[in-house]
Amino acid sequence: MRPKILRIALAAALATGAVLVAAPGATAAPTSGFDDWTCRPSAAHPNPVVLLHGLGGNGPGNYSYLGPQVAAAGYCAFSLTYGQASPAFPVGGTVSITKSAPEIAAFIDRVLTTTGAAKVDIVGHSEGGFHSLYGPKVLGYSSKVGHVVAMAPPTHGTTFGGLVSVGDFLGLRPVVDIVLATFGCQACPEILVGGSAVQALTDGPIAQPGVEYTIIATKYDALVTPHETSFVREPGVRNLFVQDMCPFDPVGHVGLAFDSGVAQMVINGLDPAAAKPVVCGFGPPL
Repeated sequence: MRPKILRIALAAALATGAVLVAAPGATAAPTSGFDDWTCRPSAAHPNPVVLLHGLGGNGPGNYSYLGPQVAAAGYCAFSLTYGQASPAFPVGGTVSITKSAPEIAAFIDRVLTTTGAAKVDIVGHSEGGFHSLYGPKVLGYSSKVGHVVAMAPPTHGTTFGGLVSVGDFLGLRPVVDIVLATFGCQACPEILVGGSAVQALTDGPIAQPGVEYTIIATKYDALVTPHETSFVREPGVRNLFVQDMCPFDPVGHVGLAFDSGVAQMVINGLDPAAAKPVVCGFGPPL
């Protein structure tokens, strides 16, 4: 249509109160995407997904593989870097759990406000998995959460404190060393066995009414030990080892976020009614 004719048609439409409908896909917000704030959830996947990284990592790095996988399954997926000791360093999760948990809660509110959704789903890895359990219970926002999928959370406390290996895998070790030497790691003792955050989480039932939980652990985890410490033995919680479905997958703690088979397990946990067969992959055995 020529510009002059287009202007005449537009004027006529406005004068008669007609509604102009854009061509399909021309201006519509996407119904899936990773860290795309124009994304709007679809009817099939109404809950946007909030992705929580591990100790010593950051949102975009920790979820550079799994984030796009979740988006490709039809979700709006959003990551953040919480618990940074300094904005100058892209290393998260080192400040106290009591300080980083409200950051996560505020981010969830931002996602809900922006997308117009009623609830979010949460996927957490390592310390992020701990936060996915801690926040809905201790901060009391379970009514805003539909599903939680936690990968190797130190739910009952771990006997090993070297969870900053997430930073190692992301190539951040020199920066992690600077952060730890300068600011320390307040979160580390809080998620060890008997730590203050662990005590707050495990004081009474962990699973909250109305939330569906899936917890995924690996028998080759060298960081969250013993492995069963991740599991929540309560009604409404599905606990599984990667090796229950993929017996030959040697994936370790960090590799959970970079393994194709685990990615399908996570996506199945977000929508159990539409679960698809898991094609076993082999992520980094770290």
